[in-house]
Amino acid sequence: MPANEAEKKLTILELGLSNETMLGLFNCMLTSRTLDERLRKLFRQGRYAGTYFSAVGQEAIDTGAAYGLRDEDIIAPSHRDIAASVAKGIPIREMVAQVYARITSPDKGKSHPCHYGSRAKGVINPSSTVASQTIIGTGCAMAFQIQKKDNVMIGLFGEGATSRGGWHEALNYAGIHKLPAIYICQNNLWAESVPASLQAGIERFADRAVAYGIPSMTIDGNDVFLVHKQISDAVKKARNGGGPTFIECLTYRWYGHSEIDPADYRRKEELEHWKLQDPILRAETTLIELGLLTTEKKEAMIDQINQTIDEAVNEAEAAQYADPEEAYNDVYSDPFPVRREEN
Repeated sequence: MPANEAEKKLTILELGLSNETMLGLFNCMLTSRTLDERLRKLFRQGRYAGTYFSAVGQEAIDTGAAYGLRDEDIIAPSHRDIAASVAKGIPIREMVAQVYARITSPDKGKSHPCHYGSRAKGVINPSSTVASQTIIGTGCAMAFQIQKKDNVMIGLFGEGATSRGGWHEALNYAGIHKLPAIYICQNNLWAESVPASLQAGIERFADRAVAYGIPSMTIDGNDVFLVHKQISDAVKKARNGGGPTFIECLTYRWYGHSEIDPADYRRKEELEHWKLQDPILRAETTLIELGLLTTEKKEAMIDQINQTIDEAVNEAEAAQYADPEEAYNDVYSDPFPVRREEN
């Protein structure tokens, strides 16, 4: 066996992940990729309105972050975090219904496509305001601390979000109060059409978190096993009162910012370089080498995933849109009881 292959296997063993966990991570990525590509195709067929934000190429980060969390833990995602919703356990039929804006969606068709969310699964509905989820997620982490719960919040965002004022306020607050928060920067080199080099005068966006007293690191964001290990360690630390962690994950989105973006501002050579780092292919190769996966087993996974997606699409396309009056519902939470002083 070549030395580099032995080192690769040793690295996997050193991560200490169980066989079940590694296969579960792979299945989540495969589910996300298959669903993502199907939704891209359905958009191009004109089967639903709006647009679509693909995360193909970035699945390892969301999967590694959300896999194994409790329902009570909070995920604060952006519009490109389909894999986090899959790994957190939102049913595929709910996610497809959300993209189709049907009444059967958790948001009753109120949100833009790809704003997946679930109160039951602890996933905050994203908004189109960049970095806003970081602020809300930090508030959730503060609530956990006040309530003395050992739950955690994981905030997901791109490197472009780190240029927003609210993002800096959120991290500054988390650093001061040692909140149970893990901030995951998905550095895919492009904030829509703006390259990272024109956003910041630093090479690593993890440096921005250091200014707020938050321990940070930069890792390979296309290695799902490494990502899961590092984030799991940060989660454990946060649950035990160790405060926040910032992890910058280097990755790349294969397609444009959305399906209406041809991404012709990028060089073909850059895209081809990153496609060779496909996180699913890398995980598959490792699992085959470890004897945990075969081509037949992978094909069986895909067949099951496609069946689930087929059922979800059929259900969504058969469902109704919400009545206009639905816009008035779910706007405010139930009010706290008013206490009146007795005379």
